[in-house]
Amino acid sequence: MGCVSTSEDDASALEPLTTVAAEAVDLLGRLRLSLTHVSLPLGIDGAAEAERARRSAVDQLDDYVLPRYRSLDAPLMAVVGGSTGAGKSTLVNALVRHPVTRSGAIRPTTRQPILLHHPEDAAWFSTDRVLPHLSRTTGILAEPDPEAMGTLVMVPEPALPSGLALLDAPDIDSIADENRRLAGQLLSAADLWIFVTTANRYADAVPWELLLDAAARDITVAVVLDRVPEGVQDEVGADLRGLLARQGLGSAELFVVTESALDADGMLPAGAADPLRDWLTSIATDAAVRSAVARRTLHGVVRQLADMVQGLAQAEEDQRRAAARLRSDVDSAYERALQEVLDSTQDGTLLRGEVLSRWQDFVGTGEFFRSLESGIGRLRDRLTAFLTGRPAPPEEVETAIETGLHAVIVEQAAAAAEEAEQRWRQDAAGRGLVQSRDLARLPEDFSEGAAAQIRGWQQELIHLIQQEGAGKRTMARVSALGINGVAVTLMIVSFASTGGLLGIEVGIAGGTAVVAQKLLESIFGEDAVRRLARRSQENLVTRVTELLQSEASRFTQLLGQVPDEGASAQLEALVPELRRLAGRREG
Repeated sequence: MGCVSTSEDDASALEPLTTVAAEAVDLLGRLRLSLTHVSLPLGIDGAAEAERARRSAVDQLDDYVLPRYRSLDAPLMAVVGGSTGAGKSTLVNALVRHPVTRSGAIRPTTRQPILLHHPEDAAWFSTDRVLPHLSRTTGILAEPDPEAMGTLVMVPEPALPSGLALLDAPDIDSIADENRRLAGQLLSAADLWIFVTTANRYADAVPWELLLDAAARDITVAVVLDRVPEGVQDEVGADLRGLLARQGLGSAELFVVTESALDADGMLPAGAADPLRDWLTSIATDAAVRSAVARRTLHGVVRQLADMVQGLAQAEEDQRRAAARLRSDVDSAYERALQEVLDSTQDGTLLRGEVLSRWQDFVGTGEFFRSLESGIGRLRDRLTAFLTGRPAPPEEVETAIETGLHAVIVEQAAAAAEEAEQRWRQDAAGRGLVQSRDLARLPEDFSEGAAAQIRGWQQELIHLIQQEGAGKRTMARVSALGINGVAVTLMIVSFASTGGLLGIEVGIAGGTAVVAQKLLESIFGEDAVRRLARRSQENLVTRVTELLQSEASRFTQLLGQVPDEGASAQLEALVPELRRLAGRREG
């Protein structure tokens, strides 16, 4: 920090800047593009701060860094900033020695930024070369226009030396949010800063936040201590110099303006701002010094950008890890639901109640099952009799199976949705995603979707049976029972087990399994039945899995904007390039 010099170190650093300007613009353009793709949708610790840093970096690249690298010989822009009522506008008027900017008792006074420039430098500032998001107007408005906030007022001023423009910014502690935001944006676009404070406010926190940022950027700074009572200039000045030194700003230029009455035009006494004016003129009229100021600021900003990019890369990685945790919560809930559904198809659960009753009606009566206890050898005769006289339609068994399976799927999907939402609400990363949604409630069309999948599975079984029974002899046996009858029998074989049944149901289920198995074997043969049962289960697993995955996507699609695994690596790759551009060696 401190006054600008043209030492051998500064002179030697000038050459790389001019020779690598095109490469710098390319690198910074790639950085800007990468920053626009950064996504931080999850409300985890640090995400809001990282997003503000990202937006600020994009603004600074647009407003200052890229324009300055493209036009290294452009005039410097000195931004005059400070607290409300510090006397910024009065100081600017003193620097050009006549009233040109507004000052008054109503705050905030500076509602529109005013840029004073030498008439020969108009072309550098009248376009969107710098501050491209601000519209331009020429001259000074008689009254502040609320509709013109964000408009840069251009004022040609012959009293300023060519090569330097002064920008009178809004108050950094303005009561208006938009003023504070604009003030910060303008300060980030400065080649050098002129901070104006007063004898009784120089220790305020808000100005020091920006001054510390200036120290981090290594920008050239002048501090103007205004309204200092006569006789205490040395004492107050020494105290402020001590504060500056302790915060890494010990070599910043300090200018003291004593307290005095303003004239009828609101002007300070003649000569009050001459030391600051002379310092600024010495910078503006020396091309080497101007270049050193621009280079120093650029390097400091790029160093900050490198640190910011590294922080954003970590923020993206944090987002990715949080998203992986949330996705795992959903996956585990729906995998558990899938397993519960599959277990119900394998442990006998689906053969209770209505399904068993309809199956008994289909194959005959309970006497049919009890007759099996006297010997399995009598089964063939019972099957022969069964094939010649079906007592009940197979559709009733099919409907009972569909109803039972549908109930299990809906119940488990609802449980998974409740579990997933609860776990997300307990996680800061997921809380913001579900707070305005009722994800625990199944969609209205889920029930019909589950029914459609079951019907599709049943149709696939019929297709399998048609393929397996393509031979004339086998098809004759299938036709004797009816293809729907064979299909429901295959469903029973797929589901039959005693694992989930109790008491008398065990014996019935055992009979169910044997009858269905033997019935299908009498038609297709033992190997074919095993193959059909396996295909039946595989098809059902596939359909239920797809159904639950689709249901789980209600959660996981909310994570769609979270960066992928390579995003943080892409940002990280820019960090060493930025540090090399800023002249910092990698260690």
